[in-house]
Amino acid sequence: MIALPDAPGLGAAHRRRLRALWRSAGWPSHDMLELELLAAGLVERREDAQGRETLRVTDTGVTLLADALQRNRARRDAHEALVARVASEMQRAGRIAWRGLALRAPLADVVAGPGGATAPKTRWAVAMPDVFSVRNTTAEALLWPVVHEVKVTRADLLGDLKRPAKGEAYRAVASECWYVLRAGIGEPEEIPEIYGVMCAHPAAGELVDGQPGFGALEVLRPAPRRPFSLPFSVWMALAKATPEPFDDTDAQALLGDDGPAPALE
Repeated sequence: MIALPDAPGLGAAHRRRLRALWRSAGWPSHDMLELELLAAGLVERREDAQGRETLRVTDTGVTLLADALQRNRARRDAHEALVARVASEMQRAGRIAWRGLALRAPLADVVAGPGGATAPKTRWAVAMPDVFSVRNTTAEALLWPVVHEVKVTRADLLGDLKRPAKGEAYRAVASECWYVLRAGIGEPEEIPEIYGVMCAHPAAGELVDGQPGFGALEVLRPAPRRPFSLPFSVWMALAKATPEPFDDTDAQALLGDDGPAPALE
């Protein structure tokens, strides 16, 4: 793993500028970010035949960008593996699960009117839960929509907790919301009590992001549940989306000839 060179103030903004220079023609900006990248040896100045100055990412800068790319891919792989694990658990619990939904969430605001009077007003936000699920039922009152938000790094968790509006949008489309945390990245006490908390424990013999994969999901704190009816905008989104395919491998195994058929009760 490559760290940024030892220079004061180098961080994420410098990585973004370095990526921008790699993708561009290298025209200089002559700002402080560029100055610090030059001082750190991540970029160098060049001059063409017409005397125009451009910037070129050095070999050190290329190595840093490649390392950051690999780490980002590994984080995405771990995140997607845990999202799939949660979706599978929801299906085994008799629920229909979706991944990657973008749901229009109605949020209630109060606005001031003439004479100091207040009036309700609806504003809209986009909720993008990692896993959204409902019970497999034909009774609307029993749907029990649930959101699961998955976190595999502490930095991602802390960044999420600084965005309360994101959680507000989740609560506008579900009767309960959960954080699912990779073991070791956080404690239940750090999560607001309006959310339930699960811990994804490592599984032996399986590697994700160079670490053990995900086994049991332990409930550390139940999520508060409230009566809820799905907004029409959510119904429309679900009608257009495809739920996760159900992996019935375990059920199919029961159809084989490996032993007596299970007794019917």
